[in-house]
Amino acid sequence: MLQTIKETAQFIRAKVSDMPKTAIILGTGLGELVSHIEITEEIPYSEIPNFPVSTVEGHSGKLIFGKLGNKRVMAMQGRFHFYEGYDMKQVTFPVRVMKELGISTLFVSNAAGGMSPDFKIGDIMIINDHINLFPENPLRGKNYNELGPRFPEMSEPYSHRLIADALKVADEAGIKVHQGVYVGTQGPTFETPAEYRYFRRIGGDAVGMSTVPEVIVARHAGIEVFAISVITDLGGLEGVEPEKVSHEEVQLAAAAAQPKMTAIMTGLINEFKE
Repeated sequence: MLQTIKETAQFIRAKVSDMPKTAIILGTGLGELVSHIEITEEIPYSEIPNFPVSTVEGHSGKLIFGKLGNKRVMAMQGRFHFYEGYDMKQVTFPVRVMKELGISTLFVSNAAGGMSPDFKIGDIMIINDHINLFPENPLRGKNYNELGPRFPEMSEPYSHRLIADALKVADEAGIKVHQGVYVGTQGPTFETPAEYRYFRRIGGDAVGMSTVPEVIVARHAGIEVFAISVITDLGGLEGVEPEKVSHEEVQLAAAAAQPKMTAIMTGLINEFKE
């Protein structure tokens, strides 16, 4: 595993003249942020040794390098999911490579189903904690001390300082945001009414099929994390049955909310101190 990570990082390093310390993972329908990046290098996943290839509509499958405002960034335009058939080591492999390349801060976005009565479709939720309901932990198996500790501490999976900075950015931009707990599930089915109610009762505010494995591995590696959800559908509300939802509708709702997410992420990335 260590050699595979180094091999992939070496390939990328040879193609990128100025390696950033900040990385972004863009979720379903949230690729617009890339249009704000002054791109200097662009590498399709299919060309990167040992990289999986995204099979999901709405995930372009490119590794992008360039400047977002005044910050040099790496952006994953498209991510990998456990439900695609990849194991957790493959799903989180790009995060391992990021660490090898010198990334110290990771910004993550996703589309999620909202379960709070305060939410509306198109709202933004800053993730302040998560509940891991995936059937496998990405750290299961042999631990390599070079990558991180056997039992990583998780009292602050999402950076308190970056959350505070993001709230300030959103307030200054006049964008209403929520904070909440993200529930990570295997998918690929959307949630049943009973599952929505269950996730809400155990403390969840939004639910999705990504993010948690990447965050676990990032924190294992000592990478600071900020994550944001775009609420694309609603369920689990008391006395209200969730409406039928499709992947296409999730993409449309995410696309409509992109300007708000882009404004917060761009402002935050340009404001925070590395």
